[in-house]
Amino acid sequence: MSEIEGIYAIWLREAKIYIREKERLVSAVISPLLWIFGFGGGLGSSVQSMSGYPYQTFIYPGIMVMTVLFTSLFFGVYIIWDRKLDFLKEVLVAPISRASVFAGKMLGGATDAMVQVVYLIIIGFFISIPFTPLVIIEAFLMLLLISIAMVSIGLVIGANLTSPEGFSLIINFVMWPMFFFSGALFPVSNLGPWFSAVTFINPLTYGVDAMRGIILGINHFSILFDVAALMLFAAIMIGIGVASFQRM
Repeated sequence: MSEIEGIYAIWLREAKIYIREKERLVSAVISPLLWIFGFGGGLGSSVQSMSGYPYQTFIYPGIMVMTVLFTSLFFGVYIIWDRKLDFLKEVLVAPISRASVFAGKMLGGATDAMVQVVYLIIIGFFISIPFTPLVIIEAFLMLLLISIAMVSIGLVIGANLTSPEGFSLIINFVMWPMFFFSGALFPVSNLGPWFSAVTFINPLTYGVDAMRGIILGINHFSILFDVAALMLFAAIMIGIGVASFQRM
């Protein structure tokens, strides 16, 4: 078996599992709707506008990033279940490298997240998000980069833990600070010194900033800087992820 065939086989298995688990497909639609219409609509009734846009429109790029974040990070728990079911043992003894195993898992998790992105783009048309074909392509590619980085974090955590309960506990300490300090729900300009420092060391901030720049034309940094920061972070996490799989 070649490395490419091994990566494809692992990716295909993860994609089929996602399609078969109908509850994950349903939650992919319901959760973003609650944030956009529940939180965005509720708070938007008190906040007239944000950076020249209705609040619901302003947070839409951040909700897209949030959805990718949640789906990607929680994908790491499947490493633990694969270990419990002894499936992971069978994969690790296959004649492919651990880097290929990691790549197949990572691409499988990223595929799950990008399916949700398709739903979110459809939702965006109903709330008057200014989508064009070019914007959709750029947003999709940016979210794919974010997903690769976040899935890698989830896989690193999953590879180093043995229980789903422990994974859920750790992932919440990672997920919620990354989301709340990313600027998904507020502009990152004019923040206090300590708040700005925490926000700017958060890699997800650059994903939100890039998405807001692509969709709404509002960005604190240049999009090239955002992309470079995310690519560097993704490369680091992939390296750590491959090293974690080497020790399994």
